[in-house]
Amino acid sequence: MSIKLTVNGQAATLDADLDMPLLWALREDLQLTGTKFGCGMALCGACTVHLDGQPVRACSTPLSAAAGKKITTIEGVGASKTGRAVQASWVKLDVPQCGYCQSGQIMSACALLATKKKPSDADIDQAMSGNICRCGTYQQIRVAIHDASATLSQKGA
Repeated sequence: MSIKLTVNGQAATLDADLDMPLLWALREDLQLTGTKFGCGMALCGACTVHLDGQPVRACSTPLSAAAGKKITTIEGVGASKTGRAVQASWVKLDVPQCGYCQSGQIMSACALLATKKKPSDADIDQAMSGNICRCGTYQQIRVAIHDASATLSQKGA
């Protein structure tokens, strides 16, 4: 069945099964491979994308749930001030080790900062609790989120 999507600000039409996970439509049909497959059960957060600004797990979100919504992936998150600030902080503070989970981590961090401009450590821990990092970079992730928050406050975002 045909479905119209808006991904990273671009219109796309796919001929796909509406029950297919959004993750596979992004990776296989649209060639947006920055969103990673982790567990396939919405437990690790590696596949996090935004639907209308809200973080969702693309591995368990059916393609039909994305119809009529704005989808943002790691490839498009840098189009926003928040996305640019988070990505810059990740690079500046050398957050990733293996990097596999980092696209999902960044997407969750951006969603947090979009709603809470100056998050506490507890806010960060709660918002990021659904994202697993096997390398254990949680402290660096927290520092990077605080850094991005400070950058955004300076720029008046």
